[in-house]
Amino acid sequence: MLALASLGAAAPAGAQNASLSFYGFRAGVSLASTDAQVRLLLGAGLSCQRSTADPRLQECRAKVADPVADTPVSIWLAAIDSLTGVVTVSATLPTADFVRWRDEIEAVYGPRPATVQGSQGMAQWILGTQMLRLTWRAGARRVETSVSLVDGPVLDGWTLGEGASPRIAKPRPPG
Repeated sequence: MLALASLGAAAPAGAQNASLSFYGFRAGVSLASTDAQVRLLLGAGLSCQRSTADPRLQECRAKVADPVADTPVSIWLAAIDSLTGVVTVSATLPTADFVRWRDEIEAVYGPRPATVQGSQGMAQWILGTQMLRLTWRAGARRVETSVSLVDGPVLDGWTLGEGASPRIAKPRPPG
């Protein structure tokens, strides 16, 4: 059985290739690497759609299971030129599993104060040019939880290209 203790190893402070990870997912890596991680967690692989406004952009989704609790986990990502810019790992967790996710992140990256408003909260870690953000909304014995990984250089490297004007897409319903 895979354990969450291997969620990610933090690189030493100041390391040039420092990266944040959760469930083995990292921002700033190839789609092929991310697809391999989905399959390692017994998912069917990434399902991606290319943007019609900019073919360099892809939105991908997958389903895996929490290796400890066997809870369904959703993976969503945005890729630019086949590199992951944003990766989100989300699930509706029993409170004990939410605490386990947070404890595992803090064991690797250190404790962070949470910002809490009502039933919603957020804690954030930054390493080099990457960010990991844990967000949650508490409910009755369940916690809507997401871990987002963001790679600054991948996002900063996205330009519209010469002569292209920005367009705002219509929002797509979740799910």
